[in-house]
Amino acid sequence: MPEAVAHSVDPDDADVERLLAGLDGSADHAERERWRQNVITTCLPIADHIAYRFVGRGQSADDLIQVARVGLIKSVDRYEPEKGRFFAFAVPTIVGEVRRYFRDSTWAMRVPRKMQEDHLRTRNAFERLAQRLGRTPTTAELAEEAGLERAEITLSRATTWAYRPLSLDAPLPTAEGNGEQTLAALHPADDEPFAGVEDLMMLREAIGDLDARQRTILGMRFFDCLTQREIARRLDISQVHVSRLLNGALDRLRTRMCGDLAAAVCLFAPIITL
Repeated sequence: MPEAVAHSVDPDDADVERLLAGLDGSADHAERERWRQNVITTCLPIADHIAYRFVGRGQSADDLIQVARVGLIKSVDRYEPEKGRFFAFAVPTIVGEVRRYFRDSTWAMRVPRKMQEDHLRTRNAFERLAQRLGRTPTTAELAEEAGLERAEITLSRATTWAYRPLSLDAPLPTAEGNGEQTLAALHPADDEPFAGVEDLMMLREAIGDLDARQRTILGMRFFDCLTQREIARRLDISQVHVSRLLNGALDRLRTRMCGDLAAAVCLFAPIITL
């Protein structure tokens, strides 16, 4: 018979492995279920601890705990003892479950999955670097830490507005401190300034489909405002090669886009020859 297990604050690895051995060695369905429940109960503090690491990012602690516990249950059900220690398998599984929850369920606007993943990597890299350096990290430092291109860092940071957009009716701080001013009051109803938002999202998705070198050169040219000569010197390639890569990237963007945005992209042509 499986033993009753107290809800440990810090479950011992050896105790969990012993419970898992009992689960693995049980043939009776009811007995296996009791062993399984004991393993889950014992490991709940691990799941809860992981959940609390994500608190403060727009979701309630209760929701995160539930998601992390689902990840724990999946870990118990999918664990194969011959492939290694349980915690080495369970912790990444639980973390992955929570991250999928953020990626799939918490974006206020539809954003391509690649951009969601880059946003999470950028934010995690920012937190690590800010703590390590004691200051705000640069784009280059973020790119190195996150393993992304600089242009990808810039785009991922620009998606923050899609993750948690401001309400137009939310009160804004005022000099008088009465909080009666709203964003909508500052910006009268006028659709024209927002007419290009959908096109901008399409352009970002199209840029994400370019290869890494093309994205890097686009970032250097249009975000860092470097000339072709400066880009060539930094990448140790010829200016002719830079021009060819840049024009190729813009041609691909033109192919993906249509209407007014295609015309807007065409306006880049005079700029890139500087």
